[in-house]
Amino acid sequence: MTISAVRLNHAVLFVSDLQRSLRFWTGAFGMEVAAREPRANAAFLRLARSGNHHDLGLFGIGAGAAPRQRGTVGLYHLAWQVDTIEELEEARRILADVGALTGESSHGATKSVYGIDPDGNEFEVMWMLPREAWGDFENAAPVDRLDMAAEIARWSGVGTAGSVPSPVLGRT
Repeated sequence: MTISAVRLNHAVLFVSDLQRSLRFWTGAFGMEVAAREPRANAAFLRLARSGNHHDLGLFGIGAGAAPRQRGTVGLYHLAWQVDTIEELEEARRILADVGALTGESSHGATKSVYGIDPDGNEFEVMWMLPREAWGDFENAAPVDRLDMAAEIARWSGVGTAGSVPSPVLGRT
């Protein structure tokens, strides 16, 4: 018997300064605060095009908390999917503008840019090729240089995230 999960619904992070983290995630990703829980110093954020109650939970644990060191046991990164390669290019620009861009890669079936939040939590913003174009990458995940201009020239206007639920009605 196995758990029949469909996809990851949300992630929750411990952060040192809740207000600073809220400014980052709402500013860089345009998330809205869906709910707050002051007793736990927590906020729950929703992406603008999400059908979830919340996509990211943030629990403030205080400025004195030591940041997690890269390469230690724990979460490596979160991955946020965008619908088009143009949206990935825009994500790269936004992350650079807010000083959070840390890298970019082609993983064959996915194209990615990477960032870091104010507490050092890494995240990925990725675009996935259409399923029928995965080819040899179906069972491979290389880490290659991302040629954004070439990817845009090839994939411009191709949406792959599927239908996006209406934030008002929860319908597509």
